[in-house]
Amino acid sequence: MTFGFFLCVDAFLYVFTLLPLRVLLAVLRLLTLPCCGFRARTCPYCRRSSGSRLLQPAQVCDVLKGLIMVLCFSMMHYVDYSMMYHLIRGQSVIKLYIIYNMLEVADRLFSSFGQDILDALYWTATEPKERKRDSIGVIPHFFMAVFYVFLHAILIMVQASTLNVAFNSHNKSLLTIMMSNNFVEIKGSVFKKFEKNNLFQMSNSDIKERFTSYVLLLIVCLRNMEQFAWNPDHLWVLFPDVFMVVTSEVAVDIIKHAFITKFNDITADVYSEYRASLAFDLVSSRQKNACTDYSDSVARRMGFIPLPLAVLLIRVVMSSVKVQGALSYTCVFLCYLGLVTLKVLNSIVLLGKSCVYVKRANMEDKLFETPAPPPPSSSSTSSSKTPSRAEASCPTSPGESKMEPAPVTLCSPPPSSSCSVTTQPSPRTDLFPPQPADHSPAAPPPRTPTPTPEPEPPAPPLSKEEKEEEGEREEEEAAAATELKHRTPDRDLLEIDRFTICGNRID
Repeated sequence: MTFGFFLCVDAFLYVFTLLPLRVLLAVLRLLTLPCCGFRARTCPYCRRSSGSRLLQPAQVCDVLKGLIMVLCFSMMHYVDYSMMYHLIRGQSVIKLYIIYNMLEVADRLFSSFGQDILDALYWTATEPKERKRDSIGVIPHFFMAVFYVFLHAILIMVQASTLNVAFNSHNKSLLTIMMSNNFVEIKGSVFKKFEKNNLFQMSNSDIKERFTSYVLLLIVCLRNMEQFAWNPDHLWVLFPDVFMVVTSEVAVDIIKHAFITKFNDITADVYSEYRASLAFDLVSSRQKNACTDYSDSVARRMGFIPLPLAVLLIRVVMSSVKVQGALSYTCVFLCYLGLVTLKVLNSIVLLGKSCVYVKRANMEDKLFETPAPPPPSSSSTSSSKTPSRAEASCPTSPGESKMEPAPVTLCSPPPSSSCSVTTQPSPRTDLFPPQPADHSPAAPPPRTPTPTPEPEPPAPPLSKEEKEEEGEREEEEAAAATELKHRTPDRDLLEIDRFTICGNRID
């Protein structure tokens, strides 16, 4: 849970720190495009061919994210936070309790549906021309994404306003009812049947909810401190309520997971596998041939989308903090440098820990294997072009393609990795016992000595020896089959799905 929480922190800080820089670099590339010359085949300055794309796929996604952030932020200026707060404050306690529960459910639905909208936008914008499919186009997808981020940001604003009303109520009854809602969650989940993959999805959902609740508490504290003219004494007034909310979240998660693992007979070691799968997502997205950012993989895995939260937090900070004068802008710039430093430090620590967790789970071989196609005649250029799009769209395809040549490596360990189908018969003649267990076409080689005793029937000791040899071969075949049965779960343990976790991997 702690590792996943810092993954969400890293993805959230990326929107404020590195995304503006990446958008600026993409815009500079567009502005410096005329220096290349439209008629020239190759630019003498940037070494760019005239037939290549204007922007890389990752830069296109960054520009789209930046445009969505700017448009949604400008639209959020027309939403009055104070009017929404007083409108919610005028409702009854029981009505606010029902509204808060409905907002939690709507937040989950918006997150799952919004990720599909953003993925459709990114894929439509970066799809190659030769693989264009019938779709509604980039502009309709873009407006759908803007509309989604705006609605999700308003939903989170209503949720934060409801929590703010609970903090400022005199008898604290609404806050107590909201905290009791967490313990109702134990009743709804503890006494249900859970498999390991379902528990993994619930753990990711808990990580996302915990991080979202912390951001909501930050927004509530900013709004309250603004109303009291940033008086430090009022912060200590808010501290007990904030501590109660955080403690209840952590206590409910601990109790819930403890009883779920107890009632479903699941060992606590499964959480190390969950952590290893998250680490595998982070490490695999840091490779050179990965087109998706690791924040996208975290969003897919946990259902966490940082754009609406970032838009709302920027809106609250801009309305709460007044920036005037050169000294204020200097403080803002120093704050930005501090966020960049925190982002880089967090990324370095997470990457190092992820490498340790991946090595501990024996997954590092899946990172360095190239997803080359089975036929040996394919050139390196075609193999270098296809995996990038396959890994960008659905990273499970390399894993599926890697499982196809797995029997070849099991039956022929002596040759090098460069051996193809043409070099397979040579080790099979040396290793007779595992032939029938691996491949059906390999059956003719062991049958070659069987026709020799047919023209010599009067030799009974030879038939007994042959029977003994056949019995030994059958025993070795059975042993090889059992070895393969025991090996497949170990190889399946290395198969990581980015969306859900495979049952074979955990079994």
